[in-house]
Amino acid sequence: MDASGRRRVVAPADPDRKNENPMASPLRIALASIVVAGAFACSQARDRAGFDLANLEEPPAGGDDGGAPSFGSSDDAGAPDSGDASFATCAATAVEAARERLPVDIVWIVDNSASMQPAVAEVQAGLNAFANLIGSQGIDYKVVMLSKRGTVPTANRYPICIPPPLGGADCGNSPTFFHASMDVKSTQPLEQFLGTLGQTAGYTATDDRGSEPWAQELRPNATKAIVVVTDDNSRFTATDFETFPGGKNPSNSTTLPPGVLDPSRGDQFKNYVFHGIYGWGSATVPSTRCTYPDNSQPAAAGHVYTDLVNKTGGVRAKICDGNAAWGPFFDSVAQAVVTTTRVRCDLEIPPPDGGVLDPETVNVRVSDGTNPPVVVPRVASAAACGSAAGWYYDDPTTPTKVLLCAASCEDAQSKGGDTPPKIEVLFGCQSIVK
Repeated sequence: MDASGRRRVVAPADPDRKNENPMASPLRIALASIVVAGAFACSQARDRAGFDLANLEEPPAGGDDGGAPSFGSSDDAGAPDSGDASFATCAATAVEAARERLPVDIVWIVDNSASMQPAVAEVQAGLNAFANLIGSQGIDYKVVMLSKRGTVPTANRYPICIPPPLGGADCGNSPTFFHASMDVKSTQPLEQFLGTLGQTAGYTATDDRGSEPWAQELRPNATKAIVVVTDDNSRFTATDFETFPGGKNPSNSTTLPPGVLDPSRGDQFKNYVFHGIYGWGSATVPSTRCTYPDNSQPAAAGHVYTDLVNKTGGVRAKICDGNAAWGPFFDSVAQAVVTTTRVRCDLEIPPPDGGVLDPETVNVRVSDGTNPPVVVPRVASAAACGSAAGWYYDDPTTPTKVLLCAASCEDAQSKGGDTPPKIEVLFGCQSIVK
């Protein structure tokens, strides 16, 4: 398709060409190939080193800016190059497809200790702008706040109230915001996150550490971001936060549900990213605390949060930097949320030119933007995917969508390279079937 929106058609072979296979030219004329090339947003691979606020790079020029997605020129779409010369005879038309991002849920958990008064005020003042920045990128977002709700401090506990338009009237909720009121203890944010998520013993609305239910606010198909704000460390380890089997809390008599990556949760927190503003002071020594302008220090460096930030590729900032840290931190977390948003792995099949779709002459090619494109085989169903690459139809008889197996879906997400990944649906050649 050229810049004016017209489809680009590759001219058929010259019929007078010498030594031509007598069946080749009619075949080229009869079979059209529509290439659906989706350029996708970046996502950070798990288990890579975390990046600090000071080292966060600006998004590349021409990247996601809230405008119409760019997929390159129509000349880039050209005839498929599958690595198999037989595919070249199937290419005649290129049609670009719009991408579709999955929604994102962002869970903030804010310590309500007396020492947290300045940080609580910063979150309250800046969360609307944070949400606006994400919304400006066209992302369907939901913010969940886990912290004591209110406007008046009580017994050295500092509550938070998110004003409209993100929050509702009188510290209430809105379609894009849900506040589960809980008194977050300085060393227990991760325990309270899990306990109130599962509404286990000791973490319900009538318990000191508990809250009203909020798990229902998390959307099954949304990517997840978690943001902690504290000046202390967690007594619950990073490993336990992810893989705790469920049962008695190691630190008290309460009960905790399984960790966020326990198999019982399915894909609920798959590829989640953890961010934080806390008491770290050194990029190389996790136990080193930062120092406030008055030379005092926070209660702890928060090495558990450093573990989670590094493991998931999140953003962090130093709580000791005060007001100067918050604007960049909000912006950096918002940018990270945008770039780690995943894309759908089910594609609407565009109608082939000049006829009815033949389900037996469809192939799918996937490129992650860093490695050569690969034609992946068709399998019978999602159950037949296993751990291998592949794709299947939503309905084998009258298909309307191509769905990627989990392995190929991961390949369709960006690995952070300069070239965006893409999925191509190739029509006309006999399907490669596993």
